[in-house]
Amino acid sequence: MVDLLKQGKAILMVSSDMPEVISMSDRVIVFKKGEIAGELTGEEIIEENILTLSIGDQEE
Repeated sequence: MVDLLKQGKAILMVSSDMPEVISMSDRVIVFKKGEIAGELTGEEIIEENILTLSIGDQEE
């Protein structure tokens, strides 16, 4: 994947491995119940923000 990135290619990665997602992503789209719960970029891509979006409002 790193070689592809160096070539300027885009990669769509699906992962539940939080450290992998955080270290390798420029943008993270979080899905909840099949719908987009939010989008994070740059400095926003931290475990707390990803979990907040994925857990969301528990009363739903």
